[in-house]
Amino acid sequence: MDKAPLRVMLVDDHEIVLMGLRTLLEDQPDLAIVSEATTAAEAIAEADHSLPDLILMDVRLPDASGVEACREIRARHPEMRVIMLTSYPDDNAVMASIMAGAAGYVLKQTRGRALIEAIRTVSAGGSLLDPAVTEKVLERIRSAAGSADDKLAQLNQQERHILALLADGKTNRQIGEALHLSAHTVKNYVSDILKKLGVARRAEAAAYYSRRSAHPSE
Repeated sequence: MDKAPLRVMLVDDHEIVLMGLRTLLEDQPDLAIVSEATTAAEAIAEADHSLPDLILMDVRLPDASGVEACREIRARHPEMRVIMLTSYPDDNAVMASIMAGAAGYVLKQTRGRALIEAIRTVSAGGSLLDPAVTEKVLERIRSAAGSADDKLAQLNQQERHILALLADGKTNRQIGEALHLSAHTVKNYVSDILKKLGVARRAEAAAYYSRRSAHPSE
């Protein structure tokens, strides 16, 4: 008995990109496009309705970040696999995508055959990052892990990343733009960070992080 084709949903707000992806995947007998969306809201609704196995998701969408859509979809359907698509090798976006539960991050410049293989790799349970951004992301993860103390260890990876940006003097809006999160979501993260560090103000959290980063043995 033949195995059922992998059910794929396409999410991109550019008609030409959607057309190209559709044409590429329709030629593959083991892949079936079950739905398409052009906004984050549509993506979430279509995921609920069509129940794809895998989603190709643009990082930047007109109404919200594709990263936020990925996070919401994965929260509702943990079994769904998501590959993020982008035009630029942005390590901030990669970190945000990983934290949102994406299984892969692929540049739109990737050749068609490589994208198809990426889809098959992820659908089989694997994960992947484009080589152009992998090393930067791994370095940031190693750096964050190396600077953790008892209090910092209470923070998850996303919270540590936000704390590092906060310590650089970034506003909630700037942090949100860097990580493809809404300012409201960042505000909630910052509130949780302050509680875990036992401080009352952003400046105290920033100072604490800077001090621990400079003197991790203190």
